[in-house]
Amino acid sequence: MKKKITFPSAYTILFIVLILAAALTYVVNAGSYAKLSFNLDTGNFVEILPDGTKKTYEGTQETLNQLGVANDIAKFKDGSINKPIAIPGTYERVAPNPQGVVDVLLAPIKGVYDSIGIILFVLIIGGVIGVVNESGSINAGIAALSRVTKGHEYLLIVFVTFLIALGGTTFGLAEETIAFYPILMPVYLAAGYDAIVCIAAIYMGSSIGSMFSTTNPFSVVIGSNAAGINFTQGISYRVIGLVLGFLITTWYIVRYATKIKKNPEKSLVIEMKDEINRNFSKKEDAEFTTRRVWILSIFAISFVVMIYGVSKLGWWFEEMTALFLVSGILIGIIAGIGEKAFVHTFVGGAADLVGVGLVIGIARSINIILENGLVSDSILYSLSNLVSGMSPNIFVILMMFVFLILGFFIASSSGLATLAIPIMAPLADAVGVPRDVIITACVFGQGLMSFITPTGLILASLEMVNVTYNKWLKFILPLLGMIAVLAIAILLLEVNI
Repeated sequence: MKKKITFPSAYTILFIVLILAAALTYVVNAGSYAKLSFNLDTGNFVEILPDGTKKTYEGTQETLNQLGVANDIAKFKDGSINKPIAIPGTYERVAPNPQGVVDVLLAPIKGVYDSIGIILFVLIIGGVIGVVNESGSINAGIAALSRVTKGHEYLLIVFVTFLIALGGTTFGLAEETIAFYPILMPVYLAAGYDAIVCIAAIYMGSSIGSMFSTTNPFSVVIGSNAAGINFTQGISYRVIGLVLGFLITTWYIVRYATKIKKNPEKSLVIEMKDEINRNFSKKEDAEFTTRRVWILSIFAISFVVMIYGVSKLGWWFEEMTALFLVSGILIGIIAGIGEKAFVHTFVGGAADLVGVGLVIGIARSINIILENGLVSDSILYSLSNLVSGMSPNIFVILMMFVFLILGFFIASSSGLATLAIPIMAPLADAVGVPRDVIITACVFGQGLMSFITPTGLILASLEMVNVTYNKWLKFILPLLGMIAVLAIAILLLEVNI
């Protein structure tokens, strides 16, 4: 009997990309820009040259002007620019450092170490969800929600996509959305939708919000600081993109959801339906008792506190993880499930998400290989030369695609902004384009790449709901094309008005 060929798992895809990234370090010339950082303790600038030597400069505006860095000294002194930035015109070839077999084998281990904050956050979230599930609160909540939205289930898509897009555009809600999948999957399944709808509402809400950033400190604010402009410049065009992008995305998801609700056989994951239902469907019509209301309220309030902490208090994964650990303990006490049962359930819930944590770590290993192989700056240098000296309209379109390509190699929005914007911003001056257009092109390009890049969050999100990468690509590529056309139109509008 002929064996059926199946699409590889997230792990295999990542290892293939990891090997290709290592191969790239053998064929791309190694190179580096000089990097400039500000020492808050001494008030001096420190320049790290491509050969690793360091130079110290007085922390003044004159120093920045001499180095050709178009930034305000105040941005360094108040901590707005807190990462080393690339200095224009300093690219040099350096001794190659190709990544061999040992480097490839060690990279996933290093990736897990580098990503331990988000991995631990995911595991704690899994434990909390296990306790909430054990209490029967999710079953009861879904039953109540199904009664309220009966006949208007599409509102679940609109509401979730809107809220997450709002978080994405304002404070960069991204990795935190990992926590939403186990909670919302049963809701969407109960509404008659499939796993793709749940992924799309959450992941695309975050991606659209981040792509059309308004006040996102990790992309627009850091990028604008690196370009030496105010982040409010060009914001009106990004707001237009946010509104239109949200409408197009929501329409696309609702259209697919309506189609598969009428005819489940048209679901892209129909062959995975039984397995997904076993993992996520909650069929019991549990009573929505006062105790269960309290449990779900505490769980919901934890997300509100998390969002406030990240956006206002400077929280990151340590604080978020501690918050949900406390939340899980409180929920266990209220649920009255007993100490031994609580520990068993919590550990079991965390164990369910170990695979997701490994995917996150392996994805990070790809960036480690490229960084250690000293090819990221070389790719940036080549692409910057490609777009210099063009007409403004062609320049901005190609610039978006340059950032799209760079978004694969540099998954971090803040990392891409601090590395690439100081190099690209002067190119805008040369072709007569305002620097805010570079910021828009940067967030648009990296935003589009985030829809599909294996080095980002998508594989971890798919692993959460047991959906393969090829199914996501089949669903998302038409929408990616629509949003790309929208992005080009807005860029051309920003250049010509």
